[in-house]
Amino acid sequence: MKKFAVIIALLVGLLSCGCGEGKPQGAELPDGVYSAKFTTDSGMFHVSDACEGRGTLTVENGEMSIHISLSSKNILNLYPGLAEDAGKAGEGLLSPTVDTVTYSDGTTEEVYGFDVPVPSLGEEFDLALVGTKGEWRDHRVSVSDPMPLTDSQAGAEETLEDGVYSVEITFEGGSGKAEILSPVEITVAGGKMTATLQWNSPNYDYMLADGEKYLPVNTEGDSRFEIPVPALDQEWNVVGDTVAMSSSHEIEYTIRFHPDTVKALDAKTLE
Repeated sequence: MKKFAVIIALLVGLLSCGCGEGKPQGAELPDGVYSAKFTTDSGMFHVSDACEGRGTLTVENGEMSIHISLSSKNILNLYPGLAEDAGKAGEGLLSPTVDTVTYSDGTTEEVYGFDVPVPSLGEEFDLALVGTKGEWRDHRVSVSDPMPLTDSQAGAEETLEDGVYSVEITFEGGSGKAEILSPVEITVAGGKMTATLQWNSPNYDYMLADGEKYLPVNTEGDSRFEIPVPALDQEWNVVGDTVAMSSSHEIEYTIRFHPDTVKALDAKTLE
């Protein structure tokens, strides 16, 4: 009887110290958005170097998923499980998104990204992939080191005090002959941002942004516009109307701001 009581006591001790089966690490994470490390068993399958080995982990109602931006567009689908099951099922395949990653030198690249379900943190799980050759391959991956994303990391505009700044941009669209010059001047007043967009052409008579029409702020020289900016951490689609051709044409453009290049031009606070 005494020996039986000792065994029971040992079992209770093991369970109380967490040595028995318990909740996965993810169950202890509050709902929210985190930066987390994504590790794989292959040097050919990894997140983009621009992401420094990390992805964006989302926890909602105790369920976890991580968005990863890969190093290219060579991986076409992922499957949370084994390769042999992915080939049979044809369902549950993870489809890619097109992500734009920004490297430390300011250059950008379009790569494929995926939202991957995460069963637990700090433990390896199966994640199969298929590439351009059409052959499914097994891999083991893990997600660890979750770090809450702060408000300041959600967008550079939230950290900018009232003042005047410059920020580098990437500009796409049109024939490539006309462009908005980089860097762009940003004015922050009352927490709201306004960009001064300077073209290398005098032929733009208006611009459209977020459903609003804007006219040039100058009457001589290259066209210049002042337009409110919603955020610095996302693509911004605008339209420019040019009269350089026989008739006016509205042309769509995409502007990508690079928040890590923001520099103060005026140390004085705007009144």
